[in-house]
Amino acid sequence: MLEHLELFFKSIFIDNMVFATFLGMCSYLAVSKKVSTAVGLGAAVIFVLAVTVPMNWLLDKYLLKDGALAWMGPEYADYDLSFLSFILFIATIATMVQLVEIVVEKFSPSLYNSLGIFLPLIAVNCAILGGSLFMQTRDIPNIGLAFNYGISSGIGWFLAILAIAAIREKIRYSNVPAPLRGLGITFIITGLMGIGFQSFGGMLTGDNEPPEEAQTTTVKAEKEKEIKKEIEDKEKAVSYNEAINK
Repeated sequence: MLEHLELFFKSIFIDNMVFATFLGMCSYLAVSKKVSTAVGLGAAVIFVLAVTVPMNWLLDKYLLKDGALAWMGPEYADYDLSFLSFILFIATIATMVQLVEIVVEKFSPSLYNSLGIFLPLIAVNCAILGGSLFMQTRDIPNIGLAFNYGISSGIGWFLAILAIAAIREKIRYSNVPAPLRGLGITFIITGLMGIGFQSFGGMLTGDNEPPEEAQTTTVKAEKEKEIKKEIEDKEKAVSYNEAINK
């Protein structure tokens, strides 16, 4: 349970797709002019990541990894199909995006029209592919954690685009200097928000060990105590021997 919670909060705040790795910036900047469209695209990204990351985990575990085909028989144990990772991952993502596009067009035509070309472009959104590739490189041990990672990564991207959309709606009525209007002030705010999100790192994964200087001081103090104890023991032994000789 703790492993799931740690992965969940770390993926949202510390390894945020936008503010930590700057993935998916194209749609992040293009669809963040209104909160309503940002919510729709963010929800679609959460769904696609939640489905594709565990599906790609299964592909990687039982098909792509070196020796993953051992379940088919010992003669297949030496096969390594990892060179097909990009092709199969993108195929899975494109299938899920097509499904999302059909559902959104069916049940919310207004959202479908407002998202425009950026809805089918989720298929080539580097944040979506990045989720599967990070899952692969981090060797996530089971499908439950892969599903957790997919959802939490999607929520992190959703929070990023929702926050910048709300700020951009307010900035529209603010007196921003002419050279910074538009994407200029948006990039500055994104950088500041990235710093803010990274500050959560110390809260969630802070070192429980004392600083190096404190450790050195502690070691020195312990050595001094040992030396003092040795000296006291020697003095006691000398005084004891003197008392016996007398």
